[in-house]
Amino acid sequence: MAAVRFVAHGLVQGVGYRWFVWREAERLGLRGMVRNLPDGSVEVLAEGVTEALDRLERALSRGPSVARVERVEKTDVPHDVQLPKTFEIN
Repeated sequence: MAAVRFVAHGLVQGVGYRWFVWREAERLGLRGMVRNLPDGSVEVLAEGVTEALDRLERALSRGPSVARVERVEKTDVPHDVQLPKTFEIN
């Protein structure tokens, strides 16, 4: 199991991006959370098997049809960070 933090930039707020992320994460069996950030980006913390995280990263780069994702940053999350038991929208 691995945990990562993604930050999606572009037109990602007000376009259903968080719901899109939630559906993808649920489908992939991931746990974690997604939330809007004050700068207009969206943060995703996710934990699961590497293959599922890679698939989520590809989905984040695509987003829902009305989103315009410019870039997605990815960093590892330390093992001591406590993530929700399910995938949540905050």
